Amino acid sequence: MRTAIAILNWNGEILLERYLPSVVLYSEGTDIYVIDNASTDTSVQFVRTNYPRIKIIQNSTNGGFAGGYNEGLKQIDADIFCLLNSDVEVTEGWLDPVLDLFERMPDVAIIQPKILDLMRKDHFEYAGAGGGFIDQLGYPFCRGRIFQSLEKDIGQYDDTCEIFWATGACMFIKSKVYWQLEGFDLDYFAHQEEVDLCWRAKNEGEKVYYVGNSKVYHLGGSTLSNMNPKKTYLNFRNSLFSITKNLPRRKALAIIFIRLLLDGVAALRFIAQFKYKHCFAILRAHLSFYRQFHKMYHRREKANFIIKYYLTKSIVWSHFVNQIDKFNVLIKD
Repeated sequence: MRTAIAILNWNGEILLERYLPSVVLYSEGTDIYVIDNASTDTSVQFVRTNYPRIKIIQNSTNGGFAGGYNEGLKQIDADIFCLLNSDVEVTEGWLDPVLDLFERMPDVAIIQPKILDLMRKDHFEYAGAGGGFIDQLGYPFCRGRIFQSLEKDIGQYDDTCEIFWATGACMFIKSKVYWQLEGFDLDYFAHQEEVDLCWRAKNEGEKVYYVGNSKVYHLGGSTLSNMNPKKTYLNFRNSLFSITKNLPRRKALAIIFIRLLLDGVAALRFIAQFKYKHCFAILRAHLSFYRQFHKMYHRREKANFIIKYYLTKSIVWSHFVNQIDKFNVLIKD
């Protein structure tokens, strides 16, 4: 299977300078592309000068994560796309276990490796960790990461297993499946578009897997940190988008109602913490969701719906009430 590594870049010369060397060193024989999202710095020239074998695709506008990949991948001919963040350091042999699983299990469409924290290499990283899941209300979490609680890597997730969603920080996906799903939803712009993509893939009967004996290190927060109000806005809004699109009508409407109430609680919590910009971000997220509800609702017409999509009923209750901060404790609860 022909594999292409596609790195999305926007004004990321410093990141490319730091992390491209590992990708080039440990990805021999694999085509590497940098998809540039209309950067205004000298990152494109940096790649051309220092890595002439890397192919450059230049988008005319910055379409965010979703639009950037949808546009750039049109120009890449491969069986497997590896969507790789520019702030990821890969390791020796990282490709082999992933590509081997694609060969051994033809029904697997999407794979992610183990994602560790570049700054604390013995801990899992926020974006993806040991593989993603959601609860009944659509809140995403990971093996190794529940909300802001990150586990130390002691080999507890060195397995290979089916998961619900794979992180966009390092996602391998069959190109045929990517285009059958029409790529990422452009209305997300950034954040949780990979959850939606994997959910849609699951609804179509595809499998998403985690491969623990392939590992990469992710810096994280290089575009928007976890504490940025814009990220709060995108996460709250886009999660509501995914619920609307990917669940049967009655279930979707019931869960949306509950989520709106819980979002209100989250807004009050932000006020109590004097994080007024985050409270306002939730309000803006709801207003944007209301404006686009009709469009998102009718996208359900393309979908089949899996019945068992969640691993636990409420990750919010488990974490904030029962004080559970480790995945293995959660599934025993």
